[in-house]
Amino acid sequence: MALYSDKVMDHFRNPRNVGVMENADGVGEVGNAKCGDIMKIYLKIENDIIVDAKFETFGCGSAIASSSMATELIKGHPVSDALALTNKAVVEALDGLPAHKIHCSVLAEEAIKRALQDYYERNGIAYDRSQFPDCENCAHCRDH
Repeated sequence: MALYSDKVMDHFRNPRNVGVMENADGVGEVGNAKCGDIMKIYLKIENDIIVDAKFETFGCGSAIASSSMATELIKGHPVSDALALTNKAVVEALDGLPAHKIHCSVLAEEAIKRALQDYYERNGIAYDRSQFPDCENCAHCRDH
């Protein structure tokens, strides 16, 4: 059996939504010091719909594939759907990841949530902090 699914390889070799988004409505950046992967997700939101999503990822093929798939899964969907996106859904959409690469899908989920948190804060929209990963412990929340 191959280590990576055809979908993982496709999203690694032909990533969707790569790049910087000027004037993004929300930007989220996360990193994993243990593996060195860094993900940055940009969102454009209109009328509570994510009309565009882009990413920059420094990391392995699984990190790039996870970022690509995650942006595909949220584009055109309501903010509430993006907030509910789990790393498990990203893994399933990629037809699986090796156990030692699951953290890449977790980073994709967290980057999207951080971008949504940024969007809420930029626009003065009240939100439930418990919906965001380690919100009480992250530097962003400690500094605000």
